[in-house]
Amino acid sequence: MPEEGAPTNVDFTRPVGPVRTYEEEMSFIKRLSPYKFQISPGFVPNMNVPGVFYANEALQELVFDELEQHSKTGGYGGFLPAVKQIANVAALPGIVKCSIGLPDTHSGYGFAIGNVAAFDMENPESVVSPGGVGFDINCGVRLLRTNLTEAEVGPVREELAQLLFDHIPVGVGSKGVIPTSAQDLDAALEMGMDWSIREGYAWAEDKEHCEEYGRMLQADPNKVGKRAKKRGLPQLGTLGAGNHYCEIQVVDEIFDARAAARMGIDRVGQVCVMIHSGSRGLGHQVATDALTAMETAMARDGLTPNDRQLACARIQSQEGSDYLAAMAAAANYAWVNRSSMTFLARQAFAKQFETTPDDLDMHVIYDVSHNIAKVEQHMVDGKPKTLLVHRKGSTRAFPPHHPLIPVDYQFTGQPVLIGGTMGTCSYVLTGTQQGMEETFGSTCHGAGRAQSRSKSRRVLSYQEVLDKLADQGIAIRLASPKLVMEEAPEAYKDVTEVVNTCHNAGISSKVIKLRPIAVIKG
Repeated sequence: MPEEGAPTNVDFTRPVGPVRTYEEEMSFIKRLSPYKFQISPGFVPNMNVPGVFYANEALQELVFDELEQHSKTGGYGGFLPAVKQIANVAALPGIVKCSIGLPDTHSGYGFAIGNVAAFDMENPESVVSPGGVGFDINCGVRLLRTNLTEAEVGPVREELAQLLFDHIPVGVGSKGVIPTSAQDLDAALEMGMDWSIREGYAWAEDKEHCEEYGRMLQADPNKVGKRAKKRGLPQLGTLGAGNHYCEIQVVDEIFDARAAARMGIDRVGQVCVMIHSGSRGLGHQVATDALTAMETAMARDGLTPNDRQLACARIQSQEGSDYLAAMAAAANYAWVNRSSMTFLARQAFAKQFETTPDDLDMHVIYDVSHNIAKVEQHMVDGKPKTLLVHRKGSTRAFPPHHPLIPVDYQFTGQPVLIGGTMGTCSYVLTGTQQGMEETFGSTCHGAGRAQSRSKSRRVLSYQEVLDKLADQGIAIRLASPKLVMEEAPEAYKDVTEVVNTCHNAGISSKVIKLRPIAVIKG
């Protein structure tokens, strides 16, 4: 299944590499531990490094079933399995160590969703690929805490859900209520959350608990095309559609009291707000424009990846440089977008409880990116390297004492926000040193799809899904009824299995489990 927003005019039905039986394919896959598998070179042509992926017993069935179906069709008539995509990424020039698939991995555009890959910045052959970031650049999650409890919010959750739905524009083509001119947009693209703070839509301390402090300094609004800006201008401060949401959540379980306390979470039943959104139409257009430019660059530079969806350019080329500057601007847009919705959510809570957001202690716990490429320092074969790390459908998860995480979390590790699916639990994790060494400081980002959107609409009943949410005591507000089926829990892997795999594999550590009591969707 292609990822949300991927072009539909691309041939997804092509075989890559030799056509083999399922048993022959499996001979290239070796279990390294109960939670980790290796894909050996030869699985697809031209692999420069191995592939690895993480899965427990329950999750590996989905991965291998996908590969078996692909083998039965001779490589035609469906999308490339995630393991093939992970291996194709391992064949890109300049990649180091391995191509990594996390437990929520599933088929995407070019890269699998849940795929991490790092490229040596000092190698002139190294490439950057928009498929390794995704179409929704800096799609991410923000978590706000409150000093409210379920006992206080539960009785008014319907009213509060309606207030959030009224305050935050949602749905396809929704337009923002934050007044924005073309000059404001350029400033937001350059400044990120610093623009939100300047304009009064964010608290100064919000950026301290945000990845990159809410601003990528290499952003250049001049590298963002006119069409992208036209799409982004009316959408600032909007949730969008698809798997994006705003949820009122309750702390259901605390696994690490010390780490939770550093986040301001001190009791079961405490109420939080989770916002999941990205760069809207602007980010999608930036990715689309870059793919077009990179087709030309590939022909010029003789780049021939295994899969045309892995369109790429040398990092040091003009096309590579332009994309990274535009991608950073789109990432800044996404942080401004989540900041604007934070402002609107704070207003909704303040109106419901007739007090101020400050008195409700509505501080940002953290804000993480799920689709991004960033220049980072990592150890490779015992030597420090400057790498361009692509994280697509995956989350940065830096360990304790890392210089790039806030002082509040120096002793616990970076908070990692794992959003569940509609009506299921979410988690807060922390980064670990083992994750830093194995996955370039990365972990999962959510549940990961098990069914395509079209199959979900065919199989699941709109009313059944709504009734199930009501039985769980969850208030729901949505702009498009069909999204109920597309985003129902049955369409996804079990987020608890995904999180437990990351925890048991040692690449991140569980801190808090959250459950929803109200869901707002596009």
